[in-house]
Amino acid sequence: MKVHDLSMPIETGHLRWNVDIGKRGSFSDGDLFEVSWLHTTCHGFTHVDAPRHMVPGGPTLGDLSLDRVVGPASVLDLGSIKPDEAIDARRLAAAGAHIEAGEIILFKSCWYQQRDYHTEAFWREAPFLTRDAAEWLLAQNPTAVAFDFPQDWTIRCLLDGDVRPIEEHVTHDVLLRNNVTLIEYLIGTDKITTPKTFLCAQPLNLPDADGAPARVIAVEF
Repeated sequence: MKVHDLSMPIETGHLRWNVDIGKRGSFSDGDLFEVSWLHTTCHGFTHVDAPRHMVPGGPTLGDLSLDRVVGPASVLDLGSIKPDEAIDARRLAAAGAHIEAGEIILFKSCWYQQRDYHTEAFWREAPFLTRDAAEWLLAQNPTAVAFDFPQDWTIRCLLDGDVRPIEEHVTHDVLLRNNVTLIEYLIGTDKITTPKTFLCAQPLNLPDADGAPARVIAVEF
């Protein structure tokens, strides 16, 4: 069995998210325990979105059945992608003939190999999905879709504090609105060499939250 970690480390100093990590107690001071604490957003680094993120009164993580984010996954290998490339439904259909209903769809673009996710270029120059691509994904009836690139064009606008209308956030508007869970900001997908894998993307157990960090792994048996 091989276990591949697909998660960004949660760390301080990232250009997009404020992260405060501290510690109470010190062995050098004679304390019996050292206790780390963390303060950050629920939507930074690798994380899971619940519909409440953008649907007023929508389901929260407490409503999420874990079998929607843990289970068989079809790997959607995009092959060679270009900066600022619009990925449409035709492109997905050509790569996704093996997708089965009721699975997780896992994107493999390896965009993080072209641009470092610590830099603005990763976010501002990323490929992105068109609305018809999001609609194609919805038509496959997945339980969740996992992305290893900033999948909505609008994500780059957030770096400037520009929050675009919800219909422009196409995967959120098409997928998350229809209760398809979004698993965002993966890395390490280059380790996956098969068209099928087993994905585990459990978010932290924050029942009333609209999202939470997740340690996402792919398991090859």
